[in-house]
Amino acid sequence: MKTLQQIVDMSKRIVFFGGAGVSVASGIPDFRSADGLFAREYEGLTVEMMLSESFFYLHPDRFYAFYKKHMIHPQARPNAVHRALAQLEQQGKLAGLVTQNIDGLHRQAGNRLVYELHGSIHENHCLECGRFFPLEAILAAPGVPVCPDCGGVIKPSVVLYGEPLDHYVSTGACREISRCDALIVAGTSLQVEPAASFLSYFRGGSRELVVINKEETPADARATLVLRGDLEAIFASLQI
Repeated sequence: MKTLQQIVDMSKRIVFFGGAGVSVASGIPDFRSADGLFAREYEGLTVEMMLSESFFYLHPDRFYAFYKKHMIHPQARPNAVHRALAQLEQQGKLAGLVTQNIDGLHRQAGNRLVYELHGSIHENHCLECGRFFPLEAILAAPGVPVCPDCGGVIKPSVVLYGEPLDHYVSTGACREISRCDALIVAGTSLQVEPAASFLSYFRGGSRELVVINKEETPADARATLVLRGDLEAIFASLQI
């Protein structure tokens, strides 16, 4: 913790790269744990199949039944990790926040320099006319949500399996990672591509790489500091 505090204090351009572990303390499960959502099958299908682009278009009713039950957590609120990162941005020390999460908690905590690689549950659009809809419209729909203007199906603006990442978001994330003087990777096993490959833009050298995760990651070997433990407790003890 002393080393982490020194890195945070000395760095002027920090970038945070986070995954599902960041939101566990907010009541959102870490889907890729040994007994998590991704370890099970539903109706004989894997989670990757049910959250794929093709499954959405072929079976929107079954997609939404799964999506609403397992992927949306409207009761979740920012935890100590989210709040600490918002403070770092307010102080001008956090240059960018790259997240694989779709829960929108970083923005709810107050962060603005956020690159949501996989989109957000709070952004939804009609496939026919393009009208925007908030999360409340998805939650209120009894089945497949449709646009009241044109009758088109409403799709969450999240990246499904088989869909590419948004070019603007991914380019911005890679740019910030390449320019930072400290990269903090937390709550991610770095197993999901292409997001995990973004760390290749980190230049290293005199720059600091911190990895905070309960399990080993591919980035551990090149890290300045590797911490194991409770993510919320670690960030709550930082002096910001």
